[in-house]
Amino acid sequence: MREPCQSSHRSFAAFFATIALVASWCSSAGAQVARPATPEMTESCPGLVAGVVPRAIPPAYRLAALNSDQVRTTYLGHSTFLIESPQRVRITTDHNDFVRAPVVPDIATMNHAHNTHYTDHPEPGIKHVLRGWTPDGSPAWHDLQVQDVRVRNVPTNIRDWAGGTERYGNSIFIFEIANLCIVHLGHLHHTLTQQQLDEIGWPDVVFVPVDGSMTLDLEGMMEVLQSLKAQVMVPMHSFSMFTLRRFLDRAAQLWDVEMAEVPSFVISKTTLPAKPKVLVLPGQ
Repeated sequence: MREPCQSSHRSFAAFFATIALVASWCSSAGAQVARPATPEMTESCPGLVAGVVPRAIPPAYRLAALNSDQVRTTYLGHSTFLIESPQRVRITTDHNDFVRAPVVPDIATMNHAHNTHYTDHPEPGIKHVLRGWTPDGSPAWHDLQVQDVRVRNVPTNIRDWAGGTERYGNSIFIFEIANLCIVHLGHLHHTLTQQQLDEIGWPDVVFVPVDGSMTLDLEGMMEVLQSLKAQVMVPMHSFSMFTLRRFLDRAAQLWDVEMAEVPSFVISKTTLPAKPKVLVLPGQ
């Protein structure tokens, strides 16, 4: 039985979009080990935005204070988001050498399917570097509390370059902030077992890779999203307008789709949409 996200699982329950996009849009999991009671490839992704200087973030989105029940999320590109808590704890997801935040985060999460999802040289000022894998192939387990932010993870498997399975090579990271459950699926390669769904809980917001090839195929990702039942689904890891449009065409059969004009949004438990929606932030 899936539990709430907050305190072990889940609490109860947008630079402008390119004219072209606005105009044009109008595999199995391995067995999982039990989580401990108390936790302590080399090819780049094709079409990477690595050579592109990260977009400047308008100061209003960077500096505006948050209420105690609010979380601000800014899409930096690829699979990297900057998440900010009411107490100004900053987190970057899939922290890497190519897409960087305009500030040094307090917490950086990483995955290692490709070097666009991790770095071997994180900035010294990052207090907590959470890698979603371990060198010996055992599951990585994290359960970290920093002020008003709790970060934990659920390990998943990835494909290796020989066509086999690398067990526990990816982590889904869960961020519990301001009574919200925010989930980053990482470089997800398979649908989720009931045990994994139970460990994730009921997310309010989920960041979802939508390329449909390097990660999970389109229909498999639809299955994952329908199982998670988040109110807000934010696409990432799209590579191109074609793959993003393909995902949106399919998602629009199930949920509302909103095209944001800026790459940042502020959300709280009380401002969650009444109906689930896909929120598309500018960027790839």
